[in-house]
Amino acid sequence: MTEAPHLRLTNTLTRTKEPFRPIDPANVRVYVCGPTVYDFAHIGNARPVIVFDVLFRLLRHVYGAEHVTYVRNITDVDDKINARALRDFPDLPLNAAIRKVTETTANQFHEDVASLGCLAPTHEPRATEFVLPRDDGKADMVTLIQSLIDRGHAYAVAGEILFDTASMADYGGLSGRNLEDQRAGARVAVDAHKKNAGDFVLWKASSASEPGWDATFTIDGERLGIRGRPGWHIECSAMSAAYLGEVFDIHGGGLDLIFPHHENEIAQSRCAHGTEMMANYWMHNGFLQVEGRKMSKSEGNFVTINELLATQKFGGRRWPGAVLRLAMLMTHYREPIDFSVRRLEEAENILRRWMRVADQAHGEGEIAPAVLDALADDLATSDAIHALTQLAGVGTPESAASLKATLAFLGLEAEAVEVDEAEVARFVAERLAFIRDKNWGEADRIRDELLEQGVQLKDGKDPATGERVTTWEVKR
Repeated sequence: MTEAPHLRLTNTLTRTKEPFRPIDPANVRVYVCGPTVYDFAHIGNARPVIVFDVLFRLLRHVYGAEHVTYVRNITDVDDKINARALRDFPDLPLNAAIRKVTETTANQFHEDVASLGCLAPTHEPRATEFVLPRDDGKADMVTLIQSLIDRGHAYAVAGEILFDTASMADYGGLSGRNLEDQRAGARVAVDAHKKNAGDFVLWKASSASEPGWDATFTIDGERLGIRGRPGWHIECSAMSAAYLGEVFDIHGGGLDLIFPHHENEIAQSRCAHGTEMMANYWMHNGFLQVEGRKMSKSEGNFVTINELLATQKFGGRRWPGAVLRLAMLMTHYREPIDFSVRRLEEAENILRRWMRVADQAHGEGEIAPAVLDALADDLATSDAIHALTQLAGVGTPESAASLKATLAFLGLEAEAVEVDEAEVARFVAERLAFIRDKNWGEADRIRDELLEQGVQLKDGKDPATGERVTTWEVKR
């Protein structure tokens, strides 16, 4: 186990930056909400995957890889998935169509996040595998719901089982929303069957055209059979408990999940288990917009990870995963990001400079202490990037080896940065025009700028005509 830096994390639950003290240093436990696999993951989905991958790497470095358990789920039961399955595979039985949709999108998600340099989590449970009681005894949704019923925190009405928010004295502690606020904003017509406006679904009945599981609940001594499916929130309560226990160290996700998802996870888990906490630290990454606007299909700026990696939809070219990763890490995880072509170009130029230095390394290097110190301060990745840039400028074999080791630690060594050949050809032609005009200053400027990007120009003469020709090669 490496000597721990003074790791501090901003805890949404307390609104403060706190020293991180794991429940058990021999088994540091982290849960992060994963994708709902009804469609390819968009670039906003990539942010929490990258952020918490950096945290995973840091915890592994501090406590030892074998002492960290990271769980990121896959939600493969959801009304959007049902709709996509009916649309795309109308001739298949519904359950088969759902499996076809979720298998395809889950596989693509795995390929995409691997290209972003992300490690696989320790466990990646699928929601559909944790609905009914399991042979291995791990936590499941139906048993958790029954526990909530038995403890007086849930009730059945109109074919649903709902969580009774009024039964929890301190409901709303994560988001700061109390029950009175929710009552004031309630729409009575919609929520007439609920005891309280904020009550939420644990189990809902399924029609013949919807996927469902045969579950039996005991309420007031009577057995009630409901063929149905789980509410969204109960899924993560079951899967986190299955692999991490009733109380664990860190729960992460996007800022948009604080309410209602994470708030309701806390309510279910604490009330079902009778615990004071679900997780001791709650971490949330900020929002992402694209080119200054909220990302949406109606705005025309909706872009998936796969489109960035494999097509020319964004900025007229494909972007390497390492560039996308660095572009995310240039902003502190809690701050909003404006994801743009300009940001990607900046990240690409930084990465090229680092790689050219790292390629000069000989032997094994140590992870830069300044980078570890930055990450230990609430994952201050922008400070870590500044430290890497300083390290790249030292100019010794030892610093090059340290840079290379640190880039690998951060998941930034995954693939080489691409060169836009058409762009290079345009610059070469422009430089040749400056040379013909004897504008040596501008010609040298273009040569130096290309070299800064890892492209080295070579001047020579055409053997047949004697005219100047320029070739180039990539010098990372």
